[in-house]
Amino acid sequence: MVLAALVLDWLLGDPRWLPHPVVAVGRLVTSLERQLRRRVANERAAGVILLVLTVGIAGGTAWVLGLGAGLVHPVAGFVVEALLGWTCLAARSLHGESKLVADALAAGDLAGARHFLSRIVGRDTAELAEPEIWRGAVETVAENTSDGVIAPLFWFMVGGAPLALAYKAVNTLDSMVGYKSERYLRFGWASARFDDLVNLLPARITGLLMVLSAPLAGLSGPGAWRIMRRDGRNHSSPNAGIPEAAAAGALGVRLGGMNVYCGRPVAKPTIGDPLNPLDRAAWRGAVRLMYGSEILLTAFMLCYLIFLERP
Repeated sequence: MVLAALVLDWLLGDPRWLPHPVVAVGRLVTSLERQLRRRVANERAAGVILLVLTVGIAGGTAWVLGLGAGLVHPVAGFVVEALLGWTCLAARSLHGESKLVADALAAGDLAGARHFLSRIVGRDTAELAEPEIWRGAVETVAENTSDGVIAPLFWFMVGGAPLALAYKAVNTLDSMVGYKSERYLRFGWASARFDDLVNLLPARITGLLMVLSAPLAGLSGPGAWRIMRRDGRNHSSPNAGIPEAAAAGALGVRLGGMNVYCGRPVAKPTIGDPLNPLDRAAWRGAVRLMYGSEILLTAFMLCYLIFLERP
């Protein structure tokens, strides 16, 4: 099932014509938020209920679909699980979206690059210079190698489609309500903290996979290890800094620094050393690192399964 889901993601990505479970989860979150804000006075309690209901419905639906299809025929159960797992993986999508930024910059289309970058990052992009656009592209590939690729793949390996969909539900909740704004500081607290928890192990696995796959991608393994250990905590998130630091070390670039959010400058700690420029080569290296980490995790899983089946 894992191999089938991986191949589908590599070949097809996220086709816009295909109904996506994450879109359904997003609509569910919007509906539940509206109802809970009206019915539950305590915002923290409402946020906990939102988390439990969203994750339970997403994981439970995947479990029912897989079980029901399996009762019809084992092959049908396999197909449904593989299809659901495919929708949780985002390597091809992440590659494609960041490539739009890279191609626009290569064509000298700065406005287009800013527009495409705005679709995959939360910072303001309207005034970014070319090096900062490259930084945004590299950072989003590095960070989402964990959130969008390794973490859902890891949970898919652990608990099949139900756990993978439950993870995506948590990830979606964090992206929708996990802000430190006045509106979501209390309401989104549970979702943000639970997202930190479920990404705690996958983020560190991602960092180690980047260290191991860096030489295979023509990058620096020792650099990835050194910067991951030195700068992995230079981030407001307890998890995002790990893969970003490993990628920065492997690429020999500096990430982090000043970003602007809703017109407000936010200074972030820097990650890595500026040994190489942030350019198309750095972006390509980050993409190779993403695929290398995904392939390496799959290879480890296969070796583990083969070992278990030995007499």
